[in-house]
Amino acid sequence: MTGHPPPAVSTHPPDPERSAPTRIVEVMAGVIRDARGRILLARRTEGRDLAGLWEFPGGKHEPGESAEDALARELHEELGIDVELGAPLITVPQIYPDKRLRLDVRIVAQWRGSARGREGQALVWVPPQKLASYAMPPADRPVVAALLQPPHYLVTPTPEDDARWLLQLESALAAGVRRVQLRAPGLDPSRWRSLATQAVQRCRHVGAEVLINADTALAMELGAGLHLPSTMLHAQRERPLPPGLPLAASCHVLADLIAAEALGCDFVVLGSVKATPSHPGVSGIGWDAFAALREHVSLPIYAIGGLDSGDLDEARAHGAQGVAAIRSLWPN
Repeated sequence: MTGHPPPAVSTHPPDPERSAPTRIVEVMAGVIRDARGRILLARRTEGRDLAGLWEFPGGKHEPGESAEDALARELHEELGIDVELGAPLITVPQIYPDKRLRLDVRIVAQWRGSARGREGQALVWVPPQKLASYAMPPADRPVVAALLQPPHYLVTPTPEDDARWLLQLESALAAGVRRVQLRAPGLDPSRWRSLATQAVQRCRHVGAEVLINADTALAMELGAGLHLPSTMLHAQRERPLPPGLPLAASCHVLADLIAAEALGCDFVVLGSVKATPSHPGVSGIGWDAFAALREHVSLPIYAIGGLDSGDLDEARAHGAQGVAAIRSLWPN
């Protein structure tokens, strides 16, 4: 079956001042692709919470059932297909008014049968680049980001030698980095403008998304995105960039996340998760606290602070889009 995105439905995160619900609901969902690479969405039927919204197919665990068995059973019951599951994609913790949801999403490696809505639900096969145009429950939105957006966010260090710094940036891009924040605290403004101009050109050459830290005027001049420090985030009364230019922010507490989502940020970084050399003696918030903050918003969130590429699986298991870093993503 085919369909079109329904009108936007309000699915704002719950008021952080209210006590969170204690009921935890574990839900599995699958990313199912057809031979053309399109991804299957199912529409929530009337009489259910968030009726009319589109979601990745799946369902709840039954007592004593493994996560994998639960997903295979649900996809057979709902769609009439038999599946072989692949790798985990992301587990999203999300607070709803009456429950705390944990959405565990797996890639479906292979499937057999003819997918159809056996419970009366509408189905649609969506090209990946159009997934974001479908109105979804809050927990499903980070899944779209995990499918489409880069898993790493490089934050550049302050350059000592400009030519070497540009070569190191090129090496990072050659290694696969596709989202970059250009940041050089303390550098002479004219020197930085010239260097940032060259860096933006190199990022665009390979199709990498590039954001400028804290300097709205320079971002607009270069046609780049803008990354807001947390103090600058709270000073904004409206989105400082036109549509089409990415906006991100650094977050440390729940108020930062709420402000970033209200402002229309495309993604944020949150941390520090672990202790870092730049803040000796200061322990990180840890993964449990990261997940507890993550569940209040549906933004893509990069974990930052003492992390490297080897932490990606752990980050995704706690709802992160991926890992942001300076040292571990910057070539020596």
